[in-house]
Amino acid sequence: MSDAGSGGRSIATEVAFPGRARVGEGPVWDAEIGRLHWVDIPAGHIHTGDPATGRTSSLALPTHIGAAVPRLGGGFVAATAEGFASVDADGTMTVRRAILPDGERMNDAKCDVHGRFWAGSTTMDFQRGKGALHVLMTDWTSRVVLDGLALPNGLGWSPDGHVFYLADSVAGEIYAFDSEPEGIGISRRRTLFRMPAHAGLPDGLTVDAAGCLWVAIWGGGRVVRISPDGDLLGELPLPVHQPSSCAFGGPGLDVLYVTSAREGLELADDDPAGSVLAVDGVGAVGLPSTAFAG
Repeated sequence: MSDAGSGGRSIATEVAFPGRARVGEGPVWDAEIGRLHWVDIPAGHIHTGDPATGRTSSLALPTHIGAAVPRLGGGFVAATAEGFASVDADGTMTVRRAILPDGERMNDAKCDVHGRFWAGSTTMDFQRGKGALHVLMTDWTSRVVLDGLALPNGLGWSPDGHVFYLADSVAGEIYAFDSEPEGIGISRRRTLFRMPAHAGLPDGLTVDAAGCLWVAIWGGGRVVRISPDGDLLGELPLPVHQPSSCAFGGPGLDVLYVTSAREGLELADDDPAGSVLAVDGVGAVGLPSTAFAG
């Protein structure tokens, strides 16, 4: 085992929230209530888990949902098959921006520090060149800031906001861009890291307080830690074949939560795929998440 950042500490991995998600995704730690939110994309579910009790509550939406993030006014903002929607605490969904044609959907999404919601769109069959990166502004208008992608995934920012990261899973690459911390401009795209085709696909990611990326490797059964310069610092093996995304949570933001998927696999009933894992002792601290300010 190659510790992804433990510095010799003992790493403990356990199932935090048992589940059978087809495609669990989009974990986000809600520090205000001390709970983790995540979604099951094709099922249209938003889950909320309480680490103190291990209990999970869920909202069922009538659509695919790539990610959901808490709103300052309560409920969630969601990246959906239609585009962008608001979701009340009781699960009532209102499509606010119907911008995607049939055959497309939103995928991974995340808020920046200013409360703007960034989301990648893709076709249902992940056609190259058909995916795009969108930004939902706080007034519920949206803009396309990048196109020509396939399966945009794994959004994140450096701690100072000057670098934006984006994975394109089909391409097997993680890109870095120069970013305007106050605005939404991104420029000077370069490949930070390329995953060999036989090793799995880079999926969701999170950035720690030291500026390193933690990337879930779909089909690779692990999370990797990558430096801001693109060096592979370590690997964290996991008991699931399709880890899909990760986020730091807990009171100290030092527990790595990893979502996973059962989609396309023939598994025993007791296989942990589709559950959310909690990994303690990784030796890193995450950055606080931001609620949508719309």
